Amino acid sequence: MKQERIEELANFYKRALLDDVVPFWLNHSLDREYGGYLHFLDRDGTIFGTDKSIWMEGRETWLFSRLYNSVEQKKEWLDAAKLGRDFIMNHGFDQDGRMFLLLTRDGLPLRKHRYLFAECFGVMGLAEYSRASGDQEALQKAKDTYKLVVQLYRTRDYAGLANYGITPKVIPETRTTKSLAMPMMLICISQELRRLGPDPLYDETIDLSIHEILRDFMKPNKNVLLETVGLNGEMFLDLPEGRLINPGHDIEVAWFLMHEGLHRKDNSLIDSALQIIDWSLEWGWDKKYGGLLYFFDIGGKPPGMLEWDMKLWWPHNEALYALLLANHITGEDKYLVWYEKVHEWAFNHFPDPEYGEWFGYLHRDGTVSLSLKGSMWKGAFHLPRCLLFCWKLLEKMKDQVEYDPCAES
Repeated sequence: MKQERIEELANFYKRALLDDVVPFWLNHSLDREYGGYLHFLDRDGTIFGTDKSIWMEGRETWLFSRLYNSVEQKKEWLDAAKLGRDFIMNHGFDQDGRMFLLLTRDGLPLRKHRYLFAECFGVMGLAEYSRASGDQEALQKAKDTYKLVVQLYRTRDYAGLANYGITPKVIPETRTTKSLAMPMMLICISQELRRLGPDPLYDETIDLSIHEILRDFMKPNKNVLLETVGLNGEMFLDLPEGRLINPGHDIEVAWFLMHEGLHRKDNSLIDSALQIIDWSLEWGWDKKYGGLLYFFDIGGKPPGMLEWDMKLWWPHNEALYALLLANHITGEDKYLVWYEKVHEWAFNHFPDPEYGEWFGYLHRDGTVSLSLKGSMWKGAFHLPRCLLFCWKLLEKMKDQVEYDPCAES
């Protein structure tokens, strides 16, 4: 990439992050009465729901803490992060050490999930906050929760898991499956915790998760990274869920792998990540309207997910960073061409010029489906993380400095 373009993009992402996206969440999301964040936000930031998802509480805590740690030590950001930290610590945990999924505005529990993603985002938020503040209580809670997540994921005894509120989605005596999302998230949260200090468990968990992804979910004979496989990597190509791919998830996995490859100086790991990106773009790019499809059936059958052809914000966020990183690592023009294509499509369709931030949900042709800016699943995470990471990578590219994202402050 030419130096002039690098500087232009670095300034572009910095402005988008600090002048548009972060102010939107600071102005509309902070709950100064009950703590934490309100995240059911309409187009103009108007609140249309007051329940709180721990996914969003952990993610937004991570965001404001990360801004404080890697951009500027602004009291406003640390104070905003503390709102999330206190809400999570005071209300987010059940007596068994697991976390609730959904709470009322004042912190009363509403739902608990069979999955472990609430815990993963709680770990991310508390760990990053501890780095910003030196809060040892938050750090210890993050470490304890992380160890519980690892323990529960490695446990295949559903009778024992039931004690933690985890029941199988499918009766295991009939069919046992597993999802790409868990080993993917274990890489992510292990990398996040490792930035605060070494622990053999972090590298061991990353090793096992990478091995599981490459052995069981990555299928070179089909040119695909599957979302769902059997316990030992069996393909269920006679089932809609067995043929399903989520290009955004796959590309996000790929940049986690590239981060680890850079950290370890492991080119084979980077090569696997690049292969996943190539496959995902081939399957997922909409050749009629442009943009990334949300889901795709690799058998050419009707996808089981009704929203399969929508264009969501977060897969484009993941693709922007992954493609920029791929071009930086390899110098290959094809990743620059793809990056510019995704950049142009995303910034021509998702941003809201009137009220700021991005629309999250578009129809296949790129027109807006939902006007909301925040919901149970959309919040202050994928977009600001993308803008921050792209900006910081471009700064390294501009200065021609070696980039180890796993060690970045």
